[in-house]
Amino acid sequence: MSRYSAQQSSISENNRSRILQYLYHNGICSRAQIAKAIKLTPAAITKITAKLLAQGIIDETGDMDGDKNRRSIGLNLNCAKYHIIGVKFARSLVQIAVFDLKCNRIFLSDLPTVSEEHIPETVERIRDTVRQLIEDDPSIVAVGMAVPGPYLKDEGRTALVSSMQGWRQINFIDEFSNAFSVPVFVEQDARAGALAQFLFNPELSEGSLAYYLLGEGIGLGIIDNGTIYYGAHGTATEIGHISIDVNGKPCDCGNHGCLERYCSANAIHEMLNKQPYIVPGCETMTHAQACAALFAKNAAGDEATAELTSEIARYIGYGAVNIINAFNPTHIVLGDIVSQAGQPLLDEVKQVVRERTIPEVSCNTEITLSALPTDATVTGAAAVAITNFLEHPSMFFDVA
Repeated sequence: MSRYSAQQSSISENNRSRILQYLYHNGICSRAQIAKAIKLTPAAITKITAKLLAQGIIDETGDMDGDKNRRSIGLNLNCAKYHIIGVKFARSLVQIAVFDLKCNRIFLSDLPTVSEEHIPETVERIRDTVRQLIEDDPSIVAVGMAVPGPYLKDEGRTALVSSMQGWRQINFIDEFSNAFSVPVFVEQDARAGALAQFLFNPELSEGSLAYYLLGEGIGLGIIDNGTIYYGAHGTATEIGHISIDVNGKPCDCGNHGCLERYCSANAIHEMLNKQPYIVPGCETMTHAQACAALFAKNAAGDEATAELTSEIARYIGYGAVNIINAFNPTHIVLGDIVSQAGQPLLDEVKQVVRERTIPEVSCNTEITLSALPTDATVTGAAAVAITNFLEHPSMFFDVA
């Protein structure tokens, strides 16, 4: 392909993407409305939408009101027709879900708890499960995967997975990119979660968004004016490995006092195992179960759990202070396992921010709990695939 042809192809793909994204976010629109909104000629819109219609990506919905009382034919992106698989990797927990393009959940399953020595078997189980889902549902068009950071996006592997280093041996691109009959997209888990918040919550689509992942690890994804922040190798915003105590607990990363050693689900479970009277039977629970039991007792007014939950929340607040000082986001959204502590957690985090930030810097940052109906990371995995579906339609259909 000549340079000119490649450039034209890129422009055409960009225009197709702009049309799909406009329909995705605005619902049924006329050709004239789309042309005006994205500043293309009506003739160009007609030509592009004809190919999208022929492939069934969009539908005509019948007459609708147009300018100057003219009748127009509505166009609609067929969001229910296409399905996406999302896969969440979280050390001991792997979730697989199927969504439509609007991220309405169709299916969700947790694989058996993953142990260090059985990671290769888990990878094979994921391949088998996803293949079966695709075979059973021909409307599945892509797979998105959310993996722990720091994820080296060009290499396809994670540089460190604290508390379960066996995942470092897995190259996600090698293991999954050609494993299925549909395209696969891999993203760091907190960035995937940020993308889900951005894509499915219109209130968070303006300004800069920080998704603060409080799971088996601690992560951060930043989207600034619609652009994901990656850094040189895709490992930026690894807040879980920012030290909050230079003489503190040692971390697998080589640092001391890393944030995730004090407020991740793994760290919380470790604390409970040392004080088993707080949550009896916690030794046999998963990290998520132990946290859920702690937060349930706290909600019921148990004093011992209240003290521990408050301590955990303050550490999360220290992380929020760092997020505000480093990135000054419009929104910070708390999500994943530990965010299920709910309003008491949120109140304590806000209190720490009030105590430890410059008011003029933090006053315009809104801190909230994730409002997504499904786990933000598995939803984020799907969001990664949906974003690529909207941005690169020629990867999925013959629309050139």
